[in-house]
Amino acid sequence: MKIKQKYDVVVIGSGPGGLAAAIAAKKTGCDDVLVIERDIELGGILLQCIHNGFGLEILKQDLPGPSYAQRFVSEALGLGVETLLDAMVLDVSPQRRIFATSRKGGLYDIEARSIVLAMGCRERTRSQIRLPGPRPAGVFTAGTAQRWVNVEGYMPGRRFVVLGSGDIGMIMARRLTLEGAKVERVVEIMPYLNGLMRNYVQCLLDYDIPLQLRHTVNRIIGNHRVEAVEIVAVNDRWEPISGTEEIVPCDTLLLSVGLIPENELSRKAGVLLDPLTGGPFVDDHFQTNVPGIFAAGNVVHVYDLVDWVTEAGYIAGRSAAAFAIELRRWENRHMPLVAGENVRYVVPHELDRESLTMGAVRIQLRVKQPIESPVVVELRNGEDVLVKKGEPYARPGEMITLTIPSKVYDLVQKASVLSVHVVQR
Repeated sequence: MKIKQKYDVVVIGSGPGGLAAAIAAKKTGCDDVLVIERDIELGGILLQCIHNGFGLEILKQDLPGPSYAQRFVSEALGLGVETLLDAMVLDVSPQRRIFATSRKGGLYDIEARSIVLAMGCRERTRSQIRLPGPRPAGVFTAGTAQRWVNVEGYMPGRRFVVLGSGDIGMIMARRLTLEGAKVERVVEIMPYLNGLMRNYVQCLLDYDIPLQLRHTVNRIIGNHRVEAVEIVAVNDRWEPISGTEEIVPCDTLLLSVGLIPENELSRKAGVLLDPLTGGPFVDDHFQTNVPGIFAAGNVVHVYDLVDWVTEAGYIAGRSAAAFAIELRRWENRHMPLVAGENVRYVVPHELDRESLTMGAVRIQLRVKQPIESPVVVELRNGEDVLVKKGEPYARPGEMITLTIPSKVYDLVQKASVLSVHVVQR
């Protein structure tokens, strides 16, 4: 499929928020909707979430992630949403210009009447939580391990400790147990659970995996591969309590220590970010401070349920479509006035088609070269002359005025470009 130069709505990201936005934009009346996805297929993070619990609110069904995603992938493609896969967006301008690249297509320069940012979020890494110790193999984020086990078919280890009680960490504790691994415990620095209670019950309690609150990993032990971690209790200021250290043998440490909205592109587009959520400031239409740029899903803030991400995508998609439709209407209403034969420039540069309903419109121009004999000033649509006026001569130093009367309104509506010419009689 050939990528167009201009689209009504461009959605960046094809997770639940992005797919919902594209579907809503199409249903609202936008003809040209494009989804740009950096992976080789649509669906986003849902493709590696093979556990159930998706769709309970939106679809009234209990589905695994890939099944939930496929419902929306099929609907989007069925509506004619265009896709650009295996492509990376490099830049987004405040004027809604998108630069992307792919191995097959090279560099893309795409204009959008509106944009929906739906890049999702990423996991915090070891360096972001300043976890001390050497740098052996066997330290992964929970999402990385999830993709390896569920998609790639690899087991990252056999004996695990999970740092953080986020949902992905608890879900992976259960998943690894089902694959025959031993999960020693889940360690949480806060005095409360950071994920959903249902995941605590279904993933930890049901599989006898211990959860230690007010504890953290103090250091990692091992040179080439993780051999153990030192776990320690913390006080109210999250400082290690001396004498509570415990060495827990393991070969893998999984980090489930929070998610960060993916907003590098948002910054490039001039979008203001909330320092608390890490996502854009948005209104109730999910429009950012940059007109025509909307955001939906985990790129705004991290949601508990994918159903809520989908609902946000619907709102953002409808709002982006409404913006694009209004902008397209404005673009269609304004028609270029271009300089033709022996005309240096014309003012105004565009004509509002509806101005003629309120009376005649006056345009002014200057010629390139003097003509010291009678001339005709013509307003044309292609070869058809709509308005003409005679002048005894034409000189660059003397402005010429041409009036477009209201009676040519119907003829103007049929034109796409109007040109002004000054020719000898």
